[in-house]
Amino acid sequence: MVERLGIIGGSGVYEIDGLEDADWVQVETPWGPTSDRILTGTLQGQPMAFLPRHGRGHVHAPTDVPYRANIDALKRLGVTDLVSVSACGSFREEMRPGDFVVVEQFIDRTFARVNSFFGSGCVAHVSFAHPTCARLSAAAAGAARAAGVTVHDGGTYLAMEGPQFSTYAESRLYREAWGADVIGMTNLPEAKLAREAEICYASVAMVTDYDCWHPGHGAVSVAEVVKVLKANAANARALVKALPGRLSERPAPCPEGCDHALDHAILTAPEARDPALLAKLDAVAGRVL
Repeated sequence: MVERLGIIGGSGVYEIDGLEDADWVQVETPWGPTSDRILTGTLQGQPMAFLPRHGRGHVHAPTDVPYRANIDALKRLGVTDLVSVSACGSFREEMRPGDFVVVEQFIDRTFARVNSFFGSGCVAHVSFAHPTCARLSAAAAGAARAAGVTVHDGGTYLAMEGPQFSTYAESRLYREAWGADVIGMTNLPEAKLAREAEICYASVAMVTDYDCWHPGHGAVSVAEVVKVLKANAANARALVKALPGRLSERPAPCPEGCDHALDHAILTAPEARDPALLAKLDAVAGRVL
């Protein structure tokens, strides 16, 4: 069993069904306040922590989500395995609205976000060639299938800055030239920060619509999109409910290397490190510092 399973919920996903001893807790971080209080409790014997990415009521725009505070707080709560669920658009005809895509790779098109805990005074470079944890991704895919959802494994997620959606030219570029499968606004820098915090990370992208490349996209009504959002939220909760049973045995260390990503990452000599920055890194990098 993992020490604590973390869930970051996106649009429409703000709770965990069946959570026992539920309590919304405030976690103080050196990176500022989190998106919202964090819901803690136990699900089928598994300690859990749930964080609504945009805050309850959807108050944070994608660019303004406090990603560093969120990941730091989950680390402080003992989260070792983190599953992200978020809405996305699809670039593939076969990845239909209502389907889930388990992300394997990312393309980063964000430009207005701080994407690292490290910096001047303590420089670090983590490996990000394989940005998601295959073990945790497989568990998430299995849980989604058990919930009756159509699941596509191994998608590439293009993270755009937003808050506007793509132009038609961008949509065609991402789909045809770059080979992206889905598009969203929130998985980066979230996944990068989780890697720096040595937390296993999996991303489940829930398709709400086809991006504007699709010739029939303009015919989709707002009512239809909202209907898919509600169905996706219900399916996401069912996925979470099915997860604990698939994480009963967790190898240590993680065979993907997630939980020791900082072993050789920090380059700044000990005598040259900034004490103020080191103090902020106590939870994220305390194991190696």
